[in-house]
Amino acid sequence: MAALMEEDVTAACGPKGRHDPDRTATRHGHGAGSVALGGRRVPVERPRMRAVDGSGELAVASYEQFSRTEVLGRMAMERMLAGLSTRRYGVGLEPVGTRTEQTATSTSKSAVSRRFVAATETALAELLAADLSALDLVALMVDGVHFGEHTCVVALGIDIDGTKHPLALAEGWAADPAARQTQYPAGSGSGSMPRRRRLRTRPYAMDPQGRVRQPFRA
Repeated sequence: MAALMEEDVTAACGPKGRHDPDRTATRHGHGAGSVALGGRRVPVERPRMRAVDGSGELAVASYEQFSRTEVLGRMAMERMLAGLSTRRYGVGLEPVGTRTEQTATSTSKSAVSRRFVAATETALAELLAADLSALDLVALMVDGVHFGEHTCVVALGIDIDGTKHPLALAEGWAADPAARQTQYPAGSGSGSMPRRRRLRTRPYAMDPQGRVRQPFRA
C-alpha cells in the first residue's frame, strides 16, 4: 500500500532528489490518514503533494481508493444479512494481526449499525430505480414478511425462465380492518397494495390468504 502511494507521488513529482521540469506537483511531506482493511479502518501515514502552480494540495489517487468507505458498508451489510450481530461484528472480520487490531477503528456496534443502514438504503434505492420495461413476466408473487410489529409487502415477478425479479417493496400491510382503511384507498379491499406502492408493471393483487383479486394499475 505504501509502495503504491509512493509510486503515485513519483509519477506526479518525479524521482525523489532529482529535478523534473515536467512535474505537476511537489512533495509536501506526510500526514495522518486511515484506510479500509478487512472490514475496519486502520491508521496510516499518507504522502502529501502540492501543485506546482500553487493551486493547492493534490490528491494521491491510490490513497483515495484505499480510504473509500463503500467496502465497509458492503461488508457490514453482508455480515448482518448472514446473521452476524453488530455486537459480534469483529468476530467475522479478516485477521490482520494483533498490532493492527489494536489501532483499528469503525468496528463498534454503533458504527457498524450506521454503515448497515446506509448500505441497505442505497441497495433499496437502486432496486426500486431498476428498469423493468424489458421484463416478460408470466407470474406474480405477492407476500408479506413480518419484522416485529412491522410488515413489508414484497412483489416478485417470474419470467418464462423461472427467474424471479423484485418488482416492489412497501411497508404497512395492516391485519386490522380499521387500521387497513387508513392505509389503502377507499374500496380497494384487503388485496390492494398500500398507497406507497412502487410497482412498475401490470400485476394482480393478492389478499393475505393468497386469493387473486382484481388487477390494479401501478
